[in-house]
This record gives sequence, structure tokens and C-alpha cells, in this order.
Amino acid sequence: MGGHCIGVDPYYLTHKAQSIGYHPEIILAGRRLNDSMGGYVVSQLVKAMTKRRIHVQGARVLVMGLAFKENCPDLRNTRIVDIVRELGDYNVDVDVYDPWVEPEEAQHEYGLTPVAKPEEGKYDAVILAVAHNQFKAMGAEGIRKLGKADHILYDLKYVLSPAESDLRL
Repeated sequence: MGGHCIGVDPYYLTHKAQSIGYHPEIILAGRRLNDSMGGYVVSQLVKAMTKRRIHVQGARVLVMGLAFKENCPDLRNTRIVDIVRELGDYNVDVDVYDPWVEPEEAQHEYGLTPVAKPEEGKYDAVILAVAHNQFKAMGAEGIRKLGKADHILYDLKYVLSPAESDLRL
């Protein structure tokens, strides 16, 4: 969802194509789809929480990962912030955890202060948003410990098997 290849480069291609009179509808459609993914992810999470009778407003959600790709501290063009902002629209309390990201940079760029270490048993939902090696090493059991007894685990990056998560992108 983020980074340069998908997040930025198509704008250059679109601009060049339009400058020579071509309307690159497929590229623009891809941009619209990519730009809407944060809302889609959150809508799927909210539906799953509602089905499980987990109250959404005031819920605690942990987003695991903020960098735009795994095992990388680069925050430029990350689309994870779209998910965080969409959750905020539902009055959800969001913690972001990313051991690769410098908290000062996250605060400066996006107004987000990642937690140093998430608390076990605290979250109504956990979104595994970036496939950092540290998160893979935790496995489903370690990640599930972060959630309350009844929580939703949403694996955006297919780190876990289908049976180990409640939702997958």
C-alpha cells in the first residue's frame, strides 16, 4: 500500500501520459483503489468486531507496524497512517507499535507516537500491518497475547496461517 513503486511512481507516469494527450485510466483506477485501502481495512475490522459483539466506539486497537515495508525504518509514503486515521473516525483508541521506527520521526511526520512495548491483554483488535521479522517471531500465540480474551486479529500481510487469524486482507 505504501512506498514509491505503488504510492508515488504512478503519479509521475500519469503526469507524463497526460502531457502527451493520453488518459491513463487503468493507472488512475489503481491509484483510487490503493488510496481507498485504509478505509476498506477498517470497514472489514469494524464488521468483524460488530459480529463478535465487540463495542467499536472506545475500543482499543493495536496496529503492529508503521513503516512502509518490513524490516525497514522508512516512514515515507506509508499508508498505515490511513488505517490509524480511519480508526480515529470511529473513536477507537489506537496504539501503534513498530520497533523499526524512530518515535520522534513518527511524531514529526504523522503526529503519532508509537508505544515502546504493547501491553498484553489490552486490545480489542490487533492489526498486523507490517511483516517485520520481530512480529513473525512472535507467532500467532505471542500476538494473540496482546489481545483481550475476545479480540480480532487481522493479518494484512499473510504472516500467519488462515486458521491463526480472524481476518486477512
